[in-house]
Amino acid sequence: MTQFKTLDDLPADLTGKVALVRVDLNLPMDGGSASDVTRVEAARPTILELADKGAKVLLLAHFGRPKGKRHSTMSTSMVQGDVEEVLDREIMFVPEVSGPVVEQSIGILGDGDIGLLDNVRFWPGEEANDGEFAKAIAAHGDVYVNDAFSAAHRAHASTEGLAHLLPAYAGRAMEAELKALDAALGNPETPVAAVVGGAKVSSKLDVLTNLVGKVQHLIIGGGMANTFLAARGVDVGKSLCEHDLTDTANKIMDQADHAGCTIHLPYDVVVAKEFAANPSSLRTCNVHEVGADEMILDIGPQAVEALADVLKTCRTLVWNGPLGAFETAPFDEATVALAKTAAALTQDGSLVSVAGGGDTVAALAHAGVKDDFTFVSTAGGAFLEWMEGKDLPGVAALS
Repeated sequence: MTQFKTLDDLPADLTGKVALVRVDLNLPMDGGSASDVTRVEAARPTILELADKGAKVLLLAHFGRPKGKRHSTMSTSMVQGDVEEVLDREIMFVPEVSGPVVEQSIGILGDGDIGLLDNVRFWPGEEANDGEFAKAIAAHGDVYVNDAFSAAHRAHASTEGLAHLLPAYAGRAMEAELKALDAALGNPETPVAAVVGGAKVSSKLDVLTNLVGKVQHLIIGGGMANTFLAARGVDVGKSLCEHDLTDTANKIMDQADHAGCTIHLPYDVVVAKEFAANPSSLRTCNVHEVGADEMILDIGPQAVEALADVLKTCRTLVWNGPLGAFETAPFDEATVALAKTAAALTQDGSLVSVAGGGDTVAALAHAGVKDDFTFVSTAGGAFLEWMEGKDLPGVAALS
């Protein structure tokens, strides 16, 4: 595991110091306020701990994709109210990220006060990871804390550049995320199972290739399973399937054989002639009985039962992506059933379960078990790149 410093390595008294804290405030908006403040809640412990130690806390974040230009609708001032509500503190909005305005604001802030800098992506130097831009921001701070794992896969000035210019620490959310990920794939208790679902093999090729060398059981669901079934000679009818990737699927299955990893594909499936809620043509059948005019939309009950038995033999589970078209009933049944099994095993203390990615978080919430997994990461791209076995620049810079 990458060795990094945490807030525990900071002095107990930070009075008179300025902490530059990179957080994720890229919140989904509905009208003038955020429809979900999970990301602010995740950063709350870090922000308040630094403020309570007496530091002047300056929050750095991006909001939307302004492409290096100012946009009034993408200012972080849009989320100031939401942040204040979650922190239960007043915060000062600062319309710059460096220079005299920031200097004056630091002069106005008292010890333990919090300031919110404007969208770092208003400046082209952010995404270019420009050294001079990073230095201009760093000039105002004494310490740098990164608490935004979700932005750690991007080597930007506020996620990577600053970590080289100031004493750098992982915030509490970042620390929890890195510890959970290490327990899942870094130094996991074996056997390890991975559930990888989603529509397309092409979007998860690197994930699958990395995992076959690291896990003992690879459970493939979603539209991706159809591509693997087709590679094994199964006629998948009208199902979503990347027929041009059958060679790739076969290669992954060969690699798995050599690595001692068992790939689990469904042998019974739920099919329908049209993709709609509770269609009249709905039926469950063996994978070899899919009609030419039918599409596979979920994995069947027997396959789910067999997968539940596999999880009972495992100590660690990594989950990314649903098993079926879970947004539409009844094609959510397999995902819900297996998620409930994983949650029950986690609660019994026999399984460490780590899940991540947008669809996955939604699926686990839908199954009512989001809080019963060991750790659920809200980071999309960063979680995927970690599953691909890539080094994340924002994390590497902290070591």
